[in-house]
Amino acid sequence: MDSGVLAYIQSHFLVLVIALQLPATLQAYTNVTVGSALFATDDNSTWTSPSGDFAFGFRRLPGEQEQFLLAIWFAKLPEETIVWFANRDYPWVERESKVELTTAGHLVFSSPSGMEYWRSNYTENPGVSHGAMLDAGNFVITSRDSSIIWDSFNEPTDTILPTQVLGFGNKLFSSLSEDNYQRGKFQLRFTENNLMLNQIDVYTGHPYGAYYTSQDVSELMLDKSGYLQVRNSLSQNTSNLTMSNGHVIRADSNYYKATLDFDGILRVYAHPKNFTRNDGWSAIWYVPDNICLSILDIVGSGPCGYNSICELGPLGKPDCQCAPGFSLLDVSDRYGGCKQDDVSYMHECNEKGSVIAEDRFDFTEMEFADWPLADYEMLQPTTIFECKKSCLRDCYCAVAIFQDPKYNNGIGTCWKKKLPLSNGRLNRTSIDRKALFKKVKLGPNSSSQNPMNPNPGGRQQNQAIVILAVLLGKLPNFYKTLNTRDPEINLHSFTYKDLEEATNGFKEELGRGSFGTVYKGAIIISGYSKHVAVKRLDKLVREGEREFKTEMTVIGQTHHKNLVRRCVEIEMERAAILIEWAYECYSKGKVERLVENDEEALSDLKKVERLVTVAIWCVQDLPLLRPSMREVSNMIEGILGVSAPPCPFLYNSVSGSDFQSS
Repeated sequence: MDSGVLAYIQSHFLVLVIALQLPATLQAYTNVTVGSALFATDDNSTWTSPSGDFAFGFRRLPGEQEQFLLAIWFAKLPEETIVWFANRDYPWVERESKVELTTAGHLVFSSPSGMEYWRSNYTENPGVSHGAMLDAGNFVITSRDSSIIWDSFNEPTDTILPTQVLGFGNKLFSSLSEDNYQRGKFQLRFTENNLMLNQIDVYTGHPYGAYYTSQDVSELMLDKSGYLQVRNSLSQNTSNLTMSNGHVIRADSNYYKATLDFDGILRVYAHPKNFTRNDGWSAIWYVPDNICLSILDIVGSGPCGYNSICELGPLGKPDCQCAPGFSLLDVSDRYGGCKQDDVSYMHECNEKGSVIAEDRFDFTEMEFADWPLADYEMLQPTTIFECKKSCLRDCYCAVAIFQDPKYNNGIGTCWKKKLPLSNGRLNRTSIDRKALFKKVKLGPNSSSQNPMNPNPGGRQQNQAIVILAVLLGKLPNFYKTLNTRDPEINLHSFTYKDLEEATNGFKEELGRGSFGTVYKGAIIISGYSKHVAVKRLDKLVREGEREFKTEMTVIGQTHHKNLVRRCVEIEMERAAILIEWAYECYSKGKVERLVENDEEALSDLKKVERLVTVAIWCVQDLPLLRPSMREVSNMIEGILGVSAPPCPFLYNSVSGSDFQSS
């Protein structure tokens, strides 16, 4: 044989031998030997896949210093996105918790005292060889004959990765919220050769009716190109599930995952492997198209919880708000349902369930809204007057849904609902009905919110609920007012849009002051039109801070029938300087600076600190963190406790070095 040919063959044979040996070398290097352990500490020790794409170990929970999650995550991404975690019902553990690969072939997850939280499986496997974190994102435990004893792919949580296959017996469960990894109220499962998404009872796991179904499916898998594939249970052929929804063509240099998100939407995500600072996960496909309209089961709270309204947002995400007259059960969870603000109407009922005095009630209308389930009475044919009258006289009726005759062959229909309201939805194109909310009329000294806007506990405006500049600017007077309980004080919130409409677009100028222009306007208060003077702030500079506070104090002490004293919602940036200064004082424990030389306020700094704490909660950049007006009132009165607020700005510009002591 020619020597050149022989040399060529030998060189390529050597390359082939090296190539064949390389994976074994890498695998040996990343093997987890029996007896190896990881601890929940700050050293960030992990078991990493050969490529470094995935890591197995303990992750600190967001915002927590002492609580950890045993998880698998994308190790190269700045988000370190979690794709699997252990002990689903109680996933968080304390510092110094431990996970160990035992000689019996188990991953055992235990507390610092040795109490077992979770283990990978309960079958003894004395022939265990090692564990390994694979490049596919799967953690496996193998036996000496190379068979797999246990793998994380077979016990998924809320996510599947490329090459992972789900079949009968496998389920995905959503998380409870974006930051709470406990089992949520949505599930992906297989039943009788169908793939479905459904709600569940979070306490027992009992499944409710499906809101999405793909028929004759025995397996679901995500391929390496980010396409969801389904295997037909009859023909055993595979087809592309995502192509049916206009799947986008993408490059191959992406990470992919499919996640059943906390809001009940199954989404396929892509993330560039070679990413820039602005790159992140983007949803490239999702089902159902509109979860607000898809859930039709008579049980379950729906995507937004009870007594709420669901409207379709971007990427299929439900946009949740409370119904008029309701506020969030938990101000930090807009998906957790709403509670009724005023239940005094029950005192207006007699023993027969009828209303004693009909003139004590009124209705707020909302177009294109419906709660299609749990009707307890239907009137047909009827008119909107008869619908209101019937609900008005019925103590059990909290809301009536009316369909105009023009949408139903000239026949009007009224559905009466009682609490709790479930599966509420708002859709301007597919819902031809209006909701009629029964409420107790407010007296002349009562405050109310704009009836056409949801309660601040629901969809809050992107403006401040309470302007901190006004509250802090006249804090000494406000402090005295709380102690003297001046009966003429009647705080009320208006949005910037309300005031713009009240002044006809700030049209008629009455005069100019230090920080803005005063305009003439008219506002409806308790059913009556009142002329008001509205001052719109044009600027607020640090040098003019004392002058502004003095002006607010003088206004707060003035009593005149033509002066309406109100806390006005304005854009946050107009008061940003004063808010920053106030938060600096609060965070440094110097709240006495906010009351200057007011002796009465200085004599009770605990109450001053409570007022400032409440004010800082009210001006949080994140609307969901702001309390409702009812909660504000209860916190000021001491009925509710007040926890320490975070910095009100999403991007904190307040630092200790900027704070000058005096």
